Amino acid sequence: MCMVITDKYIDPFTDFGFKWLFGNEKHKDILIDFLNALLDDLEAPIVNIEYRNLEKLGLNIVDRKAVFDIYCTDANGDHFIVELQRSRQEFFKDRSVYYTSFPIQSQAQKGDWNYKLDKVYFVGILEFNIDDDENYIKKVSLFDEYTKKQFYDKLTYYYIEMPKFKKSENELSNRLDEWLYILNNLVDLTDIPQTIHKNQAIKEFFDTAEFLKLTSDEQFAYQQNLKARLDYINVMRYAKKVAREEGLAEGREEGLEKGREEGRAEGEKEKAKEIAKNLLLSGVEINTIVKVTGLTIQEIEELKSLNTI
Repeated sequence: MCMVITDKYIDPFTDFGFKWLFGNEKHKDILIDFLNALLDDLEAPIVNIEYRNLEKLGLNIVDRKAVFDIYCTDANGDHFIVELQRSRQEFFKDRSVYYTSFPIQSQAQKGDWNYKLDKVYFVGILEFNIDDDENYIKKVSLFDEYTKKQFYDKLTYYYIEMPKFKKSENELSNRLDEWLYILNNLVDLTDIPQTIHKNQAIKEFFDTAEFLKLTSDEQFAYQQNLKARLDYINVMRYAKKVAREEGLAEGREEGLEKGREEGRAEGEKEKAKEIAKNLLLSGVEINTIVKVTGLTIQEIEELKSLNTI
């Protein structure tokens, strides 16, 4: 059963929406404009990119399961990984570092190679906060702890904590602000905001994002993704509500604290498994289910192997 879509534009924080808008070969000017607005250490603006085959990056079958959202290179040979991450993971930083190892290893050459590498950028667009500061952009690279100078300039991580971006339309001060505002508010918009600089990339973005311009198959795929996203949001809200209510109860019954924590964790795990089963039945990809539920690939494969799936 399909959902009734009333919004003019698709949600860019669904897997379908994100890849449709930023991983679309026909409209790569969108990603180019976004990257040029974000990356402040490029020797020259990006003028063209080539989307790369993700599956060829892995060195073996296990590696190939660690597929990220978008991987591309530019005319200078620089590598860009762009990843949408909706939920906090215990080893998220480790995961992003692991992802950058693929384009680094892919540069290895046979024979007499001097180990010279092209630059690698990781861009994480996050729907959660890494920490409690007010900075919604984190730029991370290798620095010398003693001199406080950059030690290596060919590996850089940008983390965008979207919940921290709270600027209104009248407070936007640069191109990056415009992009983040659009991403945060797209589903509530009916046209390009008046304050946004309307270049070709922005026009393409809004045109590509219109739900009614998708084919019937594309609309169905988006609806499935949107349902998974809304299910995830509802589960997270319920989990927070339960945790808050149980936290108050635990304040009155400190002796039951350990048992309540274990019960809450088990309950959340079971809810995640039920959602995973429903998504599997709907034909949603395993990588998408991992992001929605927080379960591991192995746990989802085990659910898939049950007779009930």
